[in-house]
Amino acid sequence: MSHVTAQRFERDETDAALDRAADAVAERATSIDEGFDRLVDDIADADVVLLGEATHGTSEYYRLRARLTARLLEERGFEFVAVEGDWTDCYEVTEYVTGRTEADDAGEVLASFERWPTWMWANWEVAAFLDWLAEYNADRPRGERVGFYGLDVYSLYESMAAVIDYLRDRDPELADRAKDAYHCFEPYGEDAREYARSLRLIPEDCEAEVLDVLQGLREETVEHHADRDRDGDDLLADFAAEQNALVAKNAESYYRAMARGGSESWNVRDRHMSETLDRLLEFHDGPGIVWAHNTHIGDARATSMEDRGKLNLGQLAREEVCETDTDVAAVGFGSHRGTVIAGDEWGTQMERMTVPEAKAGSYEDVFHRADLDDGILEFDRGYGVAGDATDDGDPLVEPRGHRAIGVVYDPSYEGGNYVRTVLPDRYDAFVYVDETEALHPFDIEGGETPPETYPWGV
Repeated sequence: MSHVTAQRFERDETDAALDRAADAVAERATSIDEGFDRLVDDIADADVVLLGEATHGTSEYYRLRARLTARLLEERGFEFVAVEGDWTDCYEVTEYVTGRTEADDAGEVLASFERWPTWMWANWEVAAFLDWLAEYNADRPRGERVGFYGLDVYSLYESMAAVIDYLRDRDPELADRAKDAYHCFEPYGEDAREYARSLRLIPEDCEAEVLDVLQGLREETVEHHADRDRDGDDLLADFAAEQNALVAKNAESYYRAMARGGSESWNVRDRHMSETLDRLLEFHDGPGIVWAHNTHIGDARATSMEDRGKLNLGQLAREEVCETDTDVAAVGFGSHRGTVIAGDEWGTQMERMTVPEAKAGSYEDVFHRADLDDGILEFDRGYGVAGDATDDGDPLVEPRGHRAIGVVYDPSYEGGNYVRTVLPDRYDAFVYVDETEALHPFDIEGGETPPETYPWGV
């Protein structure tokens, strides 16, 4: 999940300048209903489609992403969905949607997610999409079914346990080596954050141990991959095992970077997401779709993140994962006001919170001034496309604040929730909903039954 580290973004701008920007939005944007088909057409030729969200707790973002994803899968041949979630948890989802488990429905699988914030995935919006995906996959050959994978790096202990389970029957000797290597983490009680805290006091880490396991497992799976007669289940299991070893290696790096402070832990995490995306593209040999927060999918070079030494998945997808930056289509989301699910501190009970009206001078304020209930605004594909537009005085390429709400949120601290952004360089398209409503988690009052909007309803 995103730990949004925004900044105060103050902008002294006349009403006339804001009105010019709003007029530009009104002239170029279409309503979501009018522009949805064209957006699907325009992003369908990408190798990677990155679908964002301005919060981790807004229903419309989840439902619109699901609609876009379903269209790209069903009509345009996309091969997989990768999300800002743990590999281990999401692999259980993959087993459900590809028919490899006996779960009755997606809700049964999602209810087992335990890592805070559980509401990110254990909600009716995601359940509706996954049940649709399971039905879509049912008529496809087993080796061609669409998976739902986790890009994130948090599942250190869960991934280590999965590696040992995988090796136990296939290579008992390597399984014992893995258990011995992973003993390095035992003093920290399966608490990755405790491991990070300990490094501040005793700077001894477990880097060599997790690297050793990863190397051994890669040698093991390379031998298996040489046998192309094996079925899709075997190939996926091998891929998942190697991914778990990679998660353990990169998670150790992430928590070690946390101990040092600064921006490096963010960069380790997004590099892991990028590496995982690259592996999935190679494994499926076809285009993929990513769901993650705007702060991950929108190119960091077009924001103040770059000033603080941060890169992100959107930047790496354009620079490294794909051959050209135009092989990536990044779609950002935003709104002017509404409600959201979030916590007031890390690990606390989730709440429905009010999202106040956007700050004057922000992109969200500009879209609201354009008198849109909803809208889609598309830009030329690729990073740096706004450069030529600055010569024409285009008001939409002026750097503005763009709201980013994380899993921890304090509506009274609204001034700290904006990231300085050049919108046409950060995204290839932007989807705006003027007033949004909170996500519908299972574990909240009224969460026992689907909302009226179920399943798509937007």
